[in-house]
Amino acid sequence: MIVIDLIFFLMELCALAAFCLWGFKLDTALWIRIVAGIGSPVVVAVFWGMYVAPKATFPVTLPVRAVLQLIVFGLAAAALYGSGYRTAAIIYAAVVIVEMILSYALKR
Repeated sequence: MIVIDLIFFLMELCALAAFCLWGFKLDTALWIRIVAGIGSPVVVAVFWGMYVAPKATFPVTLPVRAVLQLIVFGLAAAALYGSGYRTAAIIYAAVVIVEMILSYALKR
């Protein structure tokens, strides 16, 4: 179970990195890239802490939590894909799917 938790945590960190990368790779003004590159991971981290984290401020039911996790991870894969890292996005999405299945099948 420790391995599953570790991989899940690494997926969360990768999601934040994907949002950061996406923001800085936007084809727009520098100040917008800076705001998006720093702001998007911050917004996602705050959202995660409020609703999805194990000690969330506003805990939700398990099915809602799983859906929110899939949304965040799916958006992170889309951010990677949109940043030009298509292979990484596909690998990340595959790892997310397998990890979510294992996590919810074995732990809950």
